[in-house]
Amino acid sequence: MYGDEATVRRILTELGDTWAVVGLSSNRARAAYGVAQVLQRYGKRVVPVHPKAETVHGEQGYASLADIPFDVDVVDVFVNSDLAGPVADEAVAKGAKAVWFQLDVIDEAAYERTRAAGLEMVMDRCPAIEIPRLR
Repeated sequence: MYGDEATVRRILTELGDTWAVVGLSSNRARAAYGVAQVLQRYGKRVVPVHPKAETVHGEQGYASLADIPFDVDVVDVFVNSDLAGPVADEAVAKGAKAVWFQLDVIDEAAYERTRAAGLEMVMDRCPAIEIPRLR
């Protein structure tokens, strides 16, 4: 398990409410769309990060993490495992406090690098499943 219950709880309740969701677009059929809605329902600001830089759920999108002109607390990653490591590295460079790899997104080397850089990290879990359990 990559991220124990205490880490999950800390990311969801203590590390801040601005979440960059990498892979979030206006495609309602994609999991990221629904997960972003759940995060918003629980008070998170969800910032879409996608090459199309679309506005989603009322928030302006950006093509990359580096393009976001404000601080981001958590980077939620909805890209396949082959692309996830570089996103984690971008999250470190951006100054995020945590990285969250979605279900089936696993990169052990990225996990080690991200933790070594001092960030909290969870892999292979979904915040939309975890956040209702906190209440």
